[in-house]
Amino acid sequence: MSGVQTIRVGADEAEQRIDRWLKKRFPQLTQGAVEKWCRTGQLRVDGGRVRANTRIEAGQEIRVPPLPEGDAPAPAAKPRVKQSDAEMIQSCVLWRDEHVIALNKPPGLPSQGGSGQGDRHVDGLTAALMFGYKDRPKLVHRLDKDTSGVLLLARTDRIARALSEAFRHRLTRKIYWAAVAGVPHPRMGSIKYGLVKAPGRGRGGEGEKMMAVHPSAIATTEGAKRAHTDYAVLDALGGRVSWVAMVPVTGRTHQLRAHMAEIGHPIVGDGKYGGSGQENLGDGWGAQLGGEISRKLHLHARMIRFEHPITKKLITVTAPLPDHMSRTWKTLGWSENDVPEDPFAETA
Repeated sequence: MSGVQTIRVGADEAEQRIDRWLKKRFPQLTQGAVEKWCRTGQLRVDGGRVRANTRIEAGQEIRVPPLPEGDAPAPAAKPRVKQSDAEMIQSCVLWRDEHVIALNKPPGLPSQGGSGQGDRHVDGLTAALMFGYKDRPKLVHRLDKDTSGVLLLARTDRIARALSEAFRHRLTRKIYWAAVAGVPHPRMGSIKYGLVKAPGRGRGGEGEKMMAVHPSAIATTEGAKRAHTDYAVLDALGGRVSWVAMVPVTGRTHQLRAHMAEIGHPIVGDGKYGGSGQENLGDGWGAQLGGEISRKLHLHARMIRFEHPITKKLITVTAPLPDHMSRTWKTLGWSENDVPEDPFAETA
């Protein structure tokens, strides 16, 4: 075993996940070893504990515990993707050039793997999205497993860093569509409740739930982070259900789902935040619309707009609704063509 090392992150190494940074530097490390270091607090960044997916910043000091001895393992073979999965993920491509790929992620497909997630996830299928490049494209943001819609991948490390920086500094614009219980009042507004993780955590983070914190209590609530969502009601069926567009000004875990539930209008089909049962609200009847409508999450990343890292052109990518939401829209008499692409544009 070699001794403890302290390594400063270089400017060209920023915005990487710490587990990937470690395995590039020390090929003998396994993912399991990195996660054990995180669990036991042996791996530290600027003296603080981290998780395997923590992103590092230039200038940070990383405490690396003693490394296991032995030669580096042989390079892993490129993961093989079943033909049916390759065809599926390729059919999800909405737009691509030599730098960026935009997918319409289907509901039910995780963005990344983790405990209990299995091997079938977007990150695990990227070998089918190389399109002649030698390296697999890289995720630069995520969507919840049951959320559908636009997901960006970078085709090189350089582009991944540039897009990650744009997300971090809120230079991209994302608009989500959802069906929610009841009709929010006012019909356009902002939600600024903070969010904090509820006690307990499921395998791979899937059991996580966020709790809303009143803005006045964020500073005194341990672990709470400020969160900001803008919303606009696009259409409604009486007082029972409405079509809402949302912009996540910040990007917290489960932000849109937790925020809509907190104001009494949970997203239809959201079992975690009350959108599947009669106990939650809207106008008192709950989000129970019957049949398939209540069983599947009605949250979709409809549009993303970003400045291309190379050409500097403004790129807009729009994703059609998934099948279950299309059927709901048809049932409720809503049409995608009847609403503006960006309902916030006049007030933005």
